[in-house]
Amino acid sequence: IGNTVLHILVLQPNKTFACHMYSLILSYDRNKEGPGSLELIPNNEGLSPFKLAGVEGNTVMFQYLMQKRKQNLWSFGPLSTVLYDITEIDSWAEDQSFLELIVSTKKREARQILDLTPVKELVSLKWNMYGRPYFCFLALFYILYMVCFTMCCVYRPLKPRTGNRTSSRDNTVYVQKMLQESYVAYEDELRLVGELITVIGAVVILVLEIPDILRVGAAKYFGQTILGGPFHIIVITYACMILVTMVMRLTSTTGEVVPMSFALVLGWCNVMYFARGFQMLGPFTIMIQKMIFGDLMRFCWLMAVVILGFASAFYIIFQTENPENLGQFYNYPMSLFTTFELFLTIIDGPANYDVDLPFMYSVVYFAFAIIATLLMLNLLIAMMGDTHWRVAHEQDELWRAQVVATTVMLERKLPRCLWPRSGICGREFGLGDRWYLRIEDRVDPNKHKMMRYTEAFKVQDRDNYDKGSEKLETNGDALCKKEMSALSLSRSTSRTSSHRGWEILRRNT
Repeated sequence: IGNTVLHILVLQPNKTFACHMYSLILSYDRNKEGPGSLELIPNNEGLSPFKLAGVEGNTVMFQYLMQKRKQNLWSFGPLSTVLYDITEIDSWAEDQSFLELIVSTKKREARQILDLTPVKELVSLKWNMYGRPYFCFLALFYILYMVCFTMCCVYRPLKPRTGNRTSSRDNTVYVQKMLQESYVAYEDELRLVGELITVIGAVVILVLEIPDILRVGAAKYFGQTILGGPFHIIVITYACMILVTMVMRLTSTTGEVVPMSFALVLGWCNVMYFARGFQMLGPFTIMIQKMIFGDLMRFCWLMAVVILGFASAFYIIFQTENPENLGQFYNYPMSLFTTFELFLTIIDGPANYDVDLPFMYSVVYFAFAIIATLLMLNLLIAMMGDTHWRVAHEQDELWRAQVVATTVMLERKLPRCLWPRSGICGREFGLGDRWYLRIEDRVDPNKHKMMRYTEAFKVQDRDNYDKGSEKLETNGDALCKKEMSALSLSRSTSRTSSHRGWEILRRNT
């Protein structure tokens, strides 16, 4: 019952009352330090009261609980050294780590905890010592891997076409080699080494990604942009395309260019995932994801309707015309593609001035130019501008969350020998088996002095205002004008004294 009440207090909107009641309940806990402590008992979701405060974004309760956990080592003047208990915060030995819970929650208030002590210092220590070097090495390794795969695709086994052309529009001159013909020369053996590296890399990607999907869940793993959800979809699809290409090569099946093309596009697009390691580029990947899966997905429905309607009209108009004179609409699929290019203003309106064009073509193209170019493209620009404005206001929070998510990901995937535990064991200070983070704090005395001056001036203004209000209430209606002037004089005197106090404070500073 006591543990349930603690969880309820974490969710209370009245933070001061919740903190006092939290201390009161813990004062009756007999097992304050043992495994049966009320603070260590999780709820049905596996969250202790401390983790629940982080997930809910309750910064007041989080700071209150951290003050209970800290140990003061020494202080000398403005300098002090504090040990913060990071047992539940550190993700090194936690199956459901506090840091991962914060970056995976949908509440923006939770990300503000990443800027509080000692979470900020712990993340900075992990990222600067291990996270950033490993992440940069992983980015370099992945780029070299993609260069190897690209070279294998560029020099894929081809041979000249032997059959006759069946159509005047057939432009094929090379075809794919059979498996027996693909690995004969020395260049083919060198390409085989690169292909083996590519396949092994795809298998490694699947082996590393599938356990995280089963642990976190597909919805959360692919749906959270902070965790890199769309990039996980991209890299898994890329690995699958590599395996499909390998099967088609081994079975001598024609058409391997389809999965190979998809793999090239997806593999190189995944390079943008490594932009999260840089503060200047990390928030832009979030913007791209939100624009693609938010604005662009909604816009594509409207674009599809417009393209389908006008492409059908263009095809009907040119259905009776000679396709050699104006071949952009010679069949229905080509009409769809040409209309799509016209929609994005990639090409100009097709025309052949040597022949007479149908009159309805000019009418339909005029309406299409007004609706597509002037209206819908500007609508897309406005939608993306609004998304950019919203993300730009929280780009610092997003980058910190990206750093935390990347650090936790690397910490889980790398061996323990490459990533030692951060902090200091409590045995060195006689504090048990818990782990602590040493933080040196400097208290600026001038800052506190200025705060005391400010509060003193506020109290002086408030007193002067209260005196003027009392005079106005005690006097009658006959002296109303006189007292109003006295009140204004009192306020001006208050402002003068306050102004004189601020001048003294400014000169002293």
